[in-house]
Amino acid sequence: MSVLHDHRCWAFESPDEFQARAREFLRDGLARGTQVWFVTPGEPVLDGLDEALDTGAARVLSLDETYSVGTVVDPDAQARSYAEATEAALAAGYTGLRVAADHTALVATPEQLDAFARYEHTVDRYAAAGTFSAMCGYDLGRVDDEVVARVACLHPVGNADPGFRLFGSASASAALAGELDLYTEDLLTEALRRADPRPVDGRLVLDVSGLRFADHRSLTRLAEHAEGEGATLVLRDPSPAVTRLVEVLGLPSVRVEGVA
Repeated sequence: MSVLHDHRCWAFESPDEFQARAREFLRDGLARGTQVWFVTPGEPVLDGLDEALDTGAARVLSLDETYSVGTVVDPDAQARSYAEATEAALAAGYTGLRVAADHTALVATPEQLDAFARYEHTVDRYAAAGTFSAMCGYDLGRVDDEVVARVACLHPVGNADPGFRLFGSASASAALAGELDLYTEDLLTEALRRADPRPVDGRLVLDVSGLRFADHRSLTRLAEHAEGEGATLVLRDPSPAVTRLVEVLGLPSVRVEGVA
């Protein structure tokens, strides 16, 4: 069974709602010994964590201090910056870094959305290592449900339901959970392009232990992605229904295996 690391997509109705959820998330991080950051536009304030703010265990940062607002994010560079901050937190004696950030301003244009969705998966792969966690907020008053779905499907957990989730795994090229059907076909194609899970030794291994259902179009799309990488698609720990569909389709470039 895939392990769900704590990288959450949180769609919210008001800044007050997000701050309340962020406060809970960050308090939990403090209890676990992590350093915590609260990142929002403007001049952010986070009440209720005064002692942690005084000691440096908690930090409150403007979005401009951690992202290049108004530009198209560089997915790899942004993920590296959080990896470096996490390493600094570990060196300072914390157990890791936990960030709650309002990302709404970073997906304002199609170009920004495409790049930031790729970043979300890049940093999610890093989060799968277990020392970095994040809550990524998106304001439903400023972005629509389709935008939220495009980022939510690249998180392992969250309060929005895009139908399926494609996320990082410490033991596979990526993990898939939820349901893949006609409704999610286009979103899956986008998610695969943005996440671009890479094969190892000619095998593109997907942990599908959390995948409840997949139709023939979706399995074919996954197989095509692997073939485009010159790899065999390996579905690890599938449900009986998914295993049976692979058998019925007879896809020559798809293999099924149990938990390694």
